[in-house]
Parts: sequence; structure tokens; C-alpha cells
Amino acid sequence: MSELNKEVVDLVWGKPLGGGVSTSIFRRWSQGYVFSEHEQTALKQFEGGPCAVIAPVQAFLLKNILFNRESSNWRQMSEEEQKMALCSTLTEILESACASPSTGFCLVTWAKGQSPHTSMLSKTQTQSQTQGMPKPESSQSPQEQQPTALAAEDLGFEQFHSVLHKRTVLSVSDLREEVLSLYHSWRGCCGVLLFLYSVILTKGIENIRNEIQDPTEPLIDPIHGHGSQSLVNLLVTGHAVSNVWDGDRECSGMKLHGIHKQASVGFLTLMESLRYCKVGTFLKSPKFPIWILGSETHLSVFFTKEMSLVGPESASEQARRVFQSFDPEGK
Repeated sequence: MSELNKEVVDLVWGKPLGGGVSTSIFRRWSQGYVFSEHEQTALKQFEGGPCAVIAPVQAFLLKNILFNRESSNWRQMSEEEQKMALCSTLTEILESACASPSTGFCLVTWAKGQSPHTSMLSKTQTQSQTQGMPKPESSQSPQEQQPTALAAEDLGFEQFHSVLHKRTVLSVSDLREEVLSLYHSWRGCCGVLLFLYSVILTKGIENIRNEIQDPTEPLIDPIHGHGSQSLVNLLVTGHAVSNVWDGDRECSGMKLHGIHKQASVGFLTLMESLRYCKVGTFLKSPKFPIWILGSETHLSVFFTKEMSLVGPESASEQARRVFQSFDPEGK
């Protein structure tokens, strides 16, 4: 991973004017995939920023729960069902991002013995032994004890990148097994970033740069910490294009890349109602009636179980109703 560190960091975080990534922004992104205690199919977001990754994962998660699951009660899931649904979703997104099956899939996780929990556990055990007390007992394995929300306060940006490990698998069946085996890493601190880095290395850094309209634009804004449209598109479609219209367009001799096929889940944005952009049919009319909804500052997800409502007209009407919470006139 060390050889790729600088390339990955530059692509994801850019080159901030101050010379380093804001501690606040990195902390906001340092969370895992955590299910809500009150809504068992919903993923929680703790602070602003990582919705650019969490919302697409939530959209595909709902697709798998609503349309690939036998139970009719989609709001009730056991912990085991949550585990299988999340891992299946992450695998699906990685498959979509893979530029060439022959190159395999990359998974980024903690180097052996270097997870934040391991270091915290070692400190606890050392203190207990120093004080002549027995080691703490638990029915959970060390991986299961990993914090599931924000990262440990002492895990900084540089330390995070110094303890990463990359593994490669060459088949989809092996990918499914590996993703499942890393379930507690996805749920633990920095799980969102570990998965994001896995998608990036599976897609290929150079492939992403070739698709982004402005190669110098980072996937995460270094000032405000929000994800770019290229990042959202990468997770939704497998292509890190910067635009949301259908197909490619020519502008002053420059080719601007758009969406080239119908997406499994859709994307709508308040920016279209303000006439800043035009979302194409491939995102407005996805294969499943689930849409990621973008406002100026946040990404959320709305959906229906009625497949008959998939279509540009119905999607726009659904979006209009949701947008009324932003714009009372419903424009």
C-alpha cells in the first residue's frame, strides 16, 4: 500500500493549501457502516461528508433488501441478515467498479495487528497487567469489539495511511468470501474509507483520472469535506464521470463524459430544479425505484416498492414532492 499512498491520497483528498488534510474533515469521514437501532435497514451517518459514500451504499442495500429478499417485512432484519445484505451490497458495487475482471479486485483493510482496536486493546491489557489486574474478558472476538462509529481520537490521517494493507482476489466467488470475512472492518472505525479505497483501487487510479472531467479535482473536497459528483457516479454506475446527463457531449472541442446506460438505482438533484444541471433518463429512470436525492449540502435516499413507478415522469413527480421541503413552491 505504501507505494500507492500518495496517488490514492492525491486522488481522494487533493492537495490542500495548508499542506495537509484537515483533522476535522478526516474525523468526519472516519466512521463505519452502522445500522440504526430504530430502523433496521437504515445506515447511520454521524457527521457531514461521508453521505457521498453512505447514500449510494444505502440505495443498493435497499435494492437488495426490497427486491432480492424473500421476506415481505423489509423493515425487520436480524443481525445475520444485516451482515449478509451489507456484504452482498459492497460486493456488488466492487463488481460494478472493476474495470477488467482479469485484473482482479482490491480490498483495503488494516495490516495484521494494526487496527485501531488492536492498539487500544494492547494499551488496556498493558494497564491491567501493570496494575496487577486480569485481562478484560469478553464473549466477542477482538474484531467484533471494534468501535462501530467514529474512529479512535488518536488515529490521525498519517497513522491511518501507515497501517493499511491491500489484498487482491481474482474471482467473484473469492471476492464475496473476502468481503464477508471483513464484515467487522466495514462496521468498525474508518470502514467507509476502507471501502472507498477498495473501490478506487479495484477501478484503477488511472482509469478514474481518465473519466473525471478535471483530473485535479479531488473526490473529497479538501475545504468542506463533501464528496464530488464523480465519486457518487463511481459508486452508482462504476464510472467516475463528472456529469449526470445521458451519453457524451462536445463543448468547444472537448468531450464531456456522461452516463452511458440505465443505472440500477437512480439519482436526482435539487440543482436541476434550480436549472443548474439536467439529469438524464439513465439516472432518472433506474432499473429499480430507488433514488439518491441531492441537495446543496446533503445526499439522502428515497424509494418505493412499486416497480411500475420507475420512469422519468414518476421520478420527477416523486422528486417534486420531496423538494417541497426545500422549496415551498415546489419548483
